[in-house]
Amino acid sequence: MDTLILLLVTGLGLGALYFLVASGLSLIYGLMGVLNFAHGAFLTIAAFLGWEVGRRISDGTWTGLVISAVVGILVGATVAVLTEVLIIRRLYERHIEQALVTVGISLAAVALFEGIWGTDPIYTDRPAWLTQTTEILGARIPNDRFLLIACAALVLGGIVLFLRRTRYGLIIRAGVENRNMVTALGIDVRRSFTLVFAIGGAAAGLGGVLASVYYGYVSAHLGSILLIFAFIVTVIGGLGSLTGAAIASVLVAVLQQFANFFLGGTGDLVVVVLLAAVLLIRPRGLMGKAA
Repeated sequence: MDTLILLLVTGLGLGALYFLVASGLSLIYGLMGVLNFAHGAFLTIAAFLGWEVGRRISDGTWTGLVISAVVGILVGATVAVLTEVLIIRRLYERHIEQALVTVGISLAAVALFEGIWGTDPIYTDRPAWLTQTTEILGARIPNDRFLLIACAALVLGGIVLFLRRTRYGLIIRAGVENRNMVTALGIDVRRSFTLVFAIGGAAAGLGGVLASVYYGYVSAHLGSILLIFAFIVTVIGGLGSLTGAAIASVLVAVLQQFANFFLGGTGDLVVVVLLAAVLLIRPRGLMGKAA
C-alpha cells in the first residue's frame, strides 16, 4: 500500500511539472495554431538564470528559491515575447516555416547554453525541507512533490480565472473557438497573441526552476527532455485544450511511474504506446474537438 501511494504522489508531482510546460504549448496552439518547438529553450534559460540569481542572493534557502522562481517567470515570459514579436509574428499561417525556425531556435539554444554553462549537469542546492520526506499512510513522500503539485494547481487556477474573468481572456477563448468570427466583429485577435506567448513562457519559466528542484540539477538539455513529454501530454489531452493537458499530464506521469516500478523501467515505452493508442482510437485527443 505504501508503495502505491508513493508512486501515485510522485506521479502527481511529475505530472504537475509536465503540465507547467504543456499548458503554454496548449494555449499557444489553441489560439494561434503554432507548434512551438522552441518552448523548451524558454524553460532552460529560465532555469539557468533563475539558478544564477538565486544562488548569488541566498543559495539553498526559501528566499533564494522564491527569487529564482520570480526570475524564471520573468525570463521565460520575456524570451517568449521576443520570440513571438521578432520571429513567429512573421510566420503566421506558414506552418512548415514555423516548425523549421522553432526547431532551429531549440537546437541553437542548446548549443548556446552548453557554451555558457558547459555540457555537464550543474547540481543545485535546495531548502532543507524540500530534501526531506513526509509520511502519508506509511509512504515516505519527498516534500518537493507537494511543492510541484501546489504550484501547478495555482497556475491552472490562475490561467482559468484569467481566461474566464478578464477581457483579454474572453477574446482568447473566443479566438480559440472561432478566430474568423472574432476578427469579423472588428477585434484584432493578434493583439492577444503576444500575451498568450508571455503566459506560456512564464509557465515554462516557472517549470524550469521547479524542474531544477525536482531533478536536483540544471543542464542545457533540461528543456529538451521535458518538451518531449509536454508534446505527448498536449497531443493526448487534445491540442488546444488546457483541461485535457491537465488530465493527460497526470495520466502520463502516473502511468510512467507505475510502469518504471512494476514493469522494469519501461515507463517511457508505455507512454509512447499510450500515445499511439490515443492517436489510433481518438486522433483529436481526450478533450480535443473534432475538426
